[in-house]
Amino acid sequence: MIFFEFLLGFVGTLILIICVLVSVAFLTLLERSVLGYIQIRKGPNKVGLMGIPQPFCDAIKLFTSEQTYPVVSNYISYYFSPIFSLFLSLVVWMCMPMFVKLFSFDLGSLFFLCCTSLGVYTVMVAGWSSNSNYALLGGLRAVAQTVSYEVSMALVLLSFIFLIGSYNMLGFYYYQSYLWFLVILFPMALVWGCICLAETNRTPFDFAEGESELVSGFNIEYSSGGFALIFLAEYSSILFMSMLFVVIFLGCDLFNVFFYVKLSFIAFIFIWVRGTLPRFRYDKLMYLAWKCFLPFSLNYLLFFMGFKLLMIVLLLWND
Repeated sequence: MIFFEFLLGFVGTLILIICVLVSVAFLTLLERSVLGYIQIRKGPNKVGLMGIPQPFCDAIKLFTSEQTYPVVSNYISYYFSPIFSLFLSLVVWMCMPMFVKLFSFDLGSLFFLCCTSLGVYTVMVAGWSSNSNYALLGGLRAVAQTVSYEVSMALVLLSFIFLIGSYNMLGFYYYQSYLWFLVILFPMALVWGCICLAETNRTPFDFAEGESELVSGFNIEYSSGGFALIFLAEYSSILFMSMLFVVIFLGCDLFNVFFYVKLSFIAFIFIWVRGTLPRFRYDKLMYLAWKCFLPFSLNYLLFFMGFKLLMIVLLLWND
């Protein structure tokens, strides 16, 4: 019986990882096509029918090209940081609120926070181990940016934990059976969307990859497979943050096709923002993180704590 449960969990994990990687492949195709139409040109349309096999051709090209290593790099940490980065971005999918109890566990929110916090180290080590000034500068900027936003992100998530009274993501399903949180907490949804953009290093917060001043940022020394793994990790985290946005604000029924339509739309917004908005100035980003989002999330947290306390007092009073 124990072996059967282990086998079931293993197969479930394997299917989830394959589905995420295939989704990442087609998200890159969607991004290139949408950016093409935003810039009034065609996206990839030569390979196969409407360019659909293009992501797989890109993957083959990346993984078969020659791997180069800087002579002065710290080889082991340089080699393993992209692998660890992809590993983290795939492991964090375990906190998806599955009803079948393959992955869904009681401390899913804490697990998510732990995995995203570890993601900072992979960027820092990738930039540092390259022993390049450009990579180190890009890595430092990425770490400073992500840490700034993770404080607000943790506080926003903590507000919802107070609201639903559980660390389990399934609580979002039960509490949104009749009304989405987006309707009653629209300002918080906007802030969470901005934090997701900053957390995944996307435009307008892509300072780690500011090509004009940083020569591609922390991944400048990576080529072929290492670069592809960093790329896969970034797009996997985009899909995960889209999924989390839908879980928290737009209802959480994973066995409904509409859930995946909403997820695709949020992922499309990530691309839309990239094609529309210019990059922020770095000091403006820090100002936004510490002077705007932090007080906002703290106020909401105190409001929810007071709200729950009031509910408890009223229940005790009625009893």
